[in-house]
Amino acid sequence: MSKKLVALCACPMGLAHTFMAAQSLEKAAKELGYEVKVETQGADGIQNELTLKDIKEADIIIHAVAVTPLDPDRFEGYDVHEITLQQAIKNAKSIIQEIEESIK
Repeated sequence: MSKKLVALCACPMGLAHTFMAAQSLEKAAKELGYEVKVETQGADGIQNELTLKDIKEADIIIHAVAVTPLDPDRFEGYDVHEITLQQAIKNAKSIIQEIEESIK
């Protein structure tokens, strides 16, 4: 059975930091054996939007955000791990490992 991780990255401008965080989380998740999908939100709107199915099937849900994300109701009732964009950029792998430990 494959492990799934979904993440949402958003900042006010939705430029460099959003995509750096998304890239970092994606790379770390793949290294740790996850199937991964990352939604980005910024000046150009929502890209790679997470579906309700994506969210429902996820073992881990991460929000790396500097603003309140659009359409937050989709995540109601799920265990969402909120981190900063800087944490995602600098420590994605250790953050995912910490979350794995906390849900074991």
